[in-house]
Amino acid sequence: MGKVLIACEESQEVCKAFRARGHEAYSCDIQEPSGGHPEWHILGDALLPLRGGQIETMDDKGHYIDAWDLLIAHPPCTYLSNAGARHLWKGHQLQANRVMLGIQGRDLFMRFWWADVPRICVENPVPSKVFCLPPYTQAVQPYEYGHPYSKKTCLWLKALPPLFPTDIVEPVATWCPSGSYAHKHDERNKGMFTTDRAKNRAKTFPGIAKAMSEQWGDLL
Repeated sequence: MGKVLIACEESQEVCKAFRARGHEAYSCDIQEPSGGHPEWHILGDALLPLRGGQIETMDDKGHYIDAWDLLIAHPPCTYLSNAGARHLWKGHQLQANRVMLGIQGRDLFMRFWWADVPRICVENPVPSKVFCLPPYTQAVQPYEYGHPYSKKTCLWLKALPPLFPTDIVEPVATWCPSGSYAHKHDERNKGMFTTDRAKNRAKTFPGIAKAMSEQWGDLL
């Protein structure tokens, strides 16, 4: 069984999927987990446990990680995504602050991508070309894994095979669409929670998490 770090994950969906298959998996985020397992959660900067060694989970127990076998990272996408790029200009003026935040976001993304871990997956929405991220390996959709929604998610993979669909269903709506998109496409309430929209949009669908644990877990 492998040792798996899921960085920038408060939902613990991926962590729980790997734990269900017997792996020593830990989620890590600056937020407390909503997945119900603080004993598997490292609270703090996700870059710190990348080095391995002694880690501490939220139940105040220590764990020694000699080396990680797999890193799955979900770095913040607010300033890197193609959807966010439209905010770079306001009133025909480049918003220097957003550019700087995008550069910082790219730096975090690339630190995960170049981490000293043999197998890596970095997940994000379709990126803006402005910040010159490397080409993604594949794009997945929830409706390919049993959830009737569309939400294109890109995966950058290193020493991992692309995921293959496990349960293709017909999508009925876009998951957590923006207000303007929802209004245009009559999807104001479809696939969308009225509170914590950002958290709900960031969560990995259980079907995708299960596919990761099944298709990649056997490699560890």
